[in-house]
Amino acid sequence: MVRLDKIYTRGGDAGATSLIGGARRRKDDIRVEAYGAVDETNAAIGLARLAVEPQDRGLDAMLERIQNELFDLGAELATPAKEPAEPGAKLSIVQSQIDRIEREIDELNRPLAPLKSFVLPGGTAAAAHLHLARTIARRAERVMVTLANMEGEFVEPAALAYVNRLSDFLFVASRYVNREKGDVLWKPGATR
Repeated sequence: MVRLDKIYTRGGDAGATSLIGGARRRKDDIRVEAYGAVDETNAAIGLARLAVEPQDRGLDAMLERIQNELFDLGAELATPAKEPAEPGAKLSIVQSQIDRIEREIDELNRPLAPLKSFVLPGGTAAAAHLHLARTIARRAERVMVTLANMEGEFVEPAALAYVNRLSDFLFVASRYVNREKGDVLWKPGATR
């Protein structure tokens, strides 16, 4: 259980922060960047949820669950490890979460027409916010890949797969909330 009695500690005033387990890292450390980008993704999803229409309660419930999972992912990334942990030894993303997000992508994609062009972010407010969350998730993924490839660092493969799938989910969700209005499609060379 988390309990915060005091919000500021002054411990980070010199540019360092504590990871789970007490290790200190600079605030510009790639591990801190990784869980920071996951946190930004979560905040962007929270903003998108404000724009989701009441008829899309199911999507909102999916997004709420994802926000909770992103906190789990952030905790996983804030717990440094040099090798895979025993299953259940620490909070981590698991295959069943990846499987569920894939099922939800398929569910949201089912009523949508196949794409014949790239989609521009926009249409409805919810779609624009979901696209923003998608691009932040892609950045989180890039930072996590960098972290995973650094000597002495480790990121669980399931965490990488989850954040990859998350950006796919957010893309399909943006199309789903635009299903009545229609996608805003890229028109190559249209402004020449």
